[in-house]
Amino acid sequence: MPVEFLTEVQKARYGRFSGEPSPEELARYFHFDDADRLLIGKRRSAYNRLGFALQLGTVRYLGTFLPNPINVPPGVIAYVSRQLEIPNASSLPKYMEREATRLEHTAEIRSRYAYQDFNDPRWRFRLNRWLYTRTWLSHERPSHLFDLAMHWLIHRKVLLPGLSTLMRLIAQVRDRAALRAWRRLARLPSEDQRRQLEALLQVPEGQRRSRFDQLRQGPTRISSPSMMAALERYAELRDLGIRELDFSRIPRVWLKSLARYAAMGWAANIARMPQDRRTATLVAFADAYTAETLDDALDLLDLLITDIATRAKSLGQQKRIRSLRDLDRAALALAEVCSMLLDEAHADHEVRTAIFTRIPVEQISRAMATTYDLARPPEEDYQEEMLTRYQTVRRFLPRVLETISFKAAPAGKPLLTALDYLKGLQGRRKPALDDAPVNIIDAGWQRLVINKEGQVSPPAYTLCVLERLQDRLRRRDIYVEASERWGDPRAKLLQGAEWQAKRTNICRTLGHSPSADEVVKGLSAELDATYRRVSARFSTNGAIRIEQKDGKSTLTITHLDKLEEPASLIQLREQTAALLPRVDLAELLLEIQARTGFADEFTHASEAEARTAALSTTLCAVLLSEACNIGLRAVEHRDHPALVRGRLNWAQQNYIRAETLTRANARLVSYQDTLSLAQQWGGGDVASADGLRFVTPVRTLNAGPNRKYFGADRGITYYNFTSDQYTGFHGIVVPGTLRDSIYILEGLLEQKTSLNPTEIMADTAGASDMVFGLFWLLGYQFSPRLADVGEARFWRIDLSADYGTLNDIARHRARLDRIRQHWDDMLRIAGSLKLGTVQASELVRSLLKSERPSSLAQAIIDLGRINKTIYLLNYIDDEDYRRRILTQLNRGEGRHKVTRTICHGKRGEIRKAYREGQEDQLSALGLVTNAVVLWNTIYLQAALEHLQSEGMEINPEDSARLSPLQHKHINVLGRYSFALADPVASGRLRPLNINGWDDIA
Repeated sequence: MPVEFLTEVQKARYGRFSGEPSPEELARYFHFDDADRLLIGKRRSAYNRLGFALQLGTVRYLGTFLPNPINVPPGVIAYVSRQLEIPNASSLPKYMEREATRLEHTAEIRSRYAYQDFNDPRWRFRLNRWLYTRTWLSHERPSHLFDLAMHWLIHRKVLLPGLSTLMRLIAQVRDRAALRAWRRLARLPSEDQRRQLEALLQVPEGQRRSRFDQLRQGPTRISSPSMMAALERYAELRDLGIRELDFSRIPRVWLKSLARYAAMGWAANIARMPQDRRTATLVAFADAYTAETLDDALDLLDLLITDIATRAKSLGQQKRIRSLRDLDRAALALAEVCSMLLDEAHADHEVRTAIFTRIPVEQISRAMATTYDLARPPEEDYQEEMLTRYQTVRRFLPRVLETISFKAAPAGKPLLTALDYLKGLQGRRKPALDDAPVNIIDAGWQRLVINKEGQVSPPAYTLCVLERLQDRLRRRDIYVEASERWGDPRAKLLQGAEWQAKRTNICRTLGHSPSADEVVKGLSAELDATYRRVSARFSTNGAIRIEQKDGKSTLTITHLDKLEEPASLIQLREQTAALLPRVDLAELLLEIQARTGFADEFTHASEAEARTAALSTTLCAVLLSEACNIGLRAVEHRDHPALVRGRLNWAQQNYIRAETLTRANARLVSYQDTLSLAQQWGGGDVASADGLRFVTPVRTLNAGPNRKYFGADRGITYYNFTSDQYTGFHGIVVPGTLRDSIYILEGLLEQKTSLNPTEIMADTAGASDMVFGLFWLLGYQFSPRLADVGEARFWRIDLSADYGTLNDIARHRARLDRIRQHWDDMLRIAGSLKLGTVQASELVRSLLKSERPSSLAQAIIDLGRINKTIYLLNYIDDEDYRRRILTQLNRGEGRHKVTRTICHGKRGEIRKAYREGQEDQLSALGLVTNAVVLWNTIYLQAALEHLQSEGMEINPEDSARLSPLQHKHINVLGRYSFALADPVASGRLRPLNINGWDDIA
């Protein structure tokens, strides 16, 4: 029964003052009303009145009496003294001379204010029941439960017990809840299912790994054999039937917790567990991985179809290049024939004779045949080359249709019929497709699927259905109910009575009217007013002009000039940079941990919450190894117990995961937000999003090609979000490179920090109409930097409105009918995203990942066109606005440079094969980068204070332009000594380099 789940800081804070209470806490706990003062006033001497009052306020604030009642912060004594009108508290030590008086005061406070003893069976039972209910339903961390229990006792005037007593009680309650969960889960499977689950842990004869370990390993190669293995993996777990069990009597949090441990733990450790716990862990594993393996198989199917299309396109382009000479020769011959037909010098009856005289009939016939063979109809997109991959498709498609149960929304019903038809053909040697559903065949496939005799080609029909399947899956018109990532997002939207009940509050929260007519009227008025304002100022705006290009009016905007830096800023930057102490990255990380305690957010995967000595040092070493991309060997020290290899492996396996990294990062972001210098840079309401590219030279599904960024290899993009305080508050790993900006919205909605950015900047690649519409719906301002503003479309609503010079570029009319028609659905989407009933990633991907948007998606696009036009007009009209966007984007790019410097090992390549590993490593990199930013901010602030103390006058505009994105003074190479001087470990700052770096040994 592990009870050591508290950190040393938490232990020291229990029942003791950890610092000066805030003004709000002083007012709440140490303010005395008339009854209090009457009781306090019965003491004769001033020090007795003051001592009695301090004991009364302390027990209210801490929930216990102190052994030394006057051992309170000076601010508390001053606050109480002022209330009691005791001008001089110097006599307070006399209160400690008579223990009997202090004990008498304690007894009187307990009696008069009805403070209860913790050992009273009534209160202990109530706390036990309350803790057990919370633990069973939410499975909260014991350290969090400890804080909740402490506040529960204080609120009910129950005196706090000893630290070990409360810790032991929480551990006992958690053990009881865990045993209950294990037993219930262990009873669910049948005897046959138990035997099959136990067999997963056995290592077969002649093999080195158990089936349990093999099932946890997903596919890494895009191929037919890999697809078959992925389907076999899913089918094996599905056939266990675990997902068909009734889990209604067990909270899902227990299943998630056990599955998380099963995903990370060693099979041998699970095999050594007690029977109930082992069975429960295996049940949770099978439940979670049934969905995970299905998602992997569907991901691989999507990638396979993409690979087939990509190879077909490459093959088609190669064939076209090889055939260009023949096509050119045929085209020139036919062009000559056409020129003679157009030559009016020949009479009509002489044309054929003239043509055949110059060009023989046989040559014309050959030219026509060559043209028919080589010319590609405009509606075809390398479908003919896709047919060369039919044998590849035949290997896996029957197994896909047999193993995966597809469902369809109304728009996907025709394709689902075609899939069922293909499934029914399995087993036939030479099936005839005379009755095949042909309403899913588009123009590009028509010629290949149905020949002149009206017969349907099986290969072409199969490839056509497969291509349509990918498109419909991405749109979620076809979906898989059992899948997490490929399920139906529409089913997760607010619906029916629940939506009607929340509709008004959602409209109020988002700031939208429930009436579509009012919304359209407001948008129309805002667009019209913006057009007129910008048009009236156009002649005085020297940065923009309208030019004629290819017969069309286009807008040209002058690039921003470099903002000149005053001499005072240059001097201040040099002086503050020189004052920054030199530091090794390892020490920097330990120092930030000592100051913020971010390592406390890393909890054990099994929720046992075991805390060992110097765990924070171990965690910092693991984080540094991940961030620097150097592996654990570089930070291993055999003579340091916290840094031996086994300890590092244990910490990496059990503590480093997505949720703990997110919580730790949020703590750093929150700490940065409290610093006065960071607040000069921004209030946290503005952010930018940009992608950082990493080559991934290992076999992995979660990577994509791009020769510009990755050369001959594949790679990933770490799409991260930077606040105006230079901190990174969210990051998303996506395969390959990114042209679509669905991840921008996902980052804003799913970030877990204390910041609340409402405006976000991005590059041109993110400026789609859909994103503008979704941002407006959710109450955010999207402000991308537009490199091609002249190519952007400006939309208007009233074609008769006169916008002066801007009439030439406002050529497109926005449709309002679809907005009116789908306004309620758009509100429902926005409300569902805001409340988190559906993840932004799965919903927005289903809206965007298709060449033919649905009518609802098109309505959001129409809405975005209006909002985008308003933004474009403001963008071209306001130079300060454009510069503010550029400044924020530069902050993100500067942060990328620091990140690249930190991630220097293995040539900066990410060599994790699975998405989860890539995300964890890059999240650790983001966390360490935030630690560098925070450390620099703290010492820059100290440097400014030092310069001011030396009599230097600092212009606030100059300090607001300083940057914490500096790293020359930070050593990231070679020295990883995880030792921290005692003064720094206790919270004191390092001495500034008053004499400059050159004088430091």
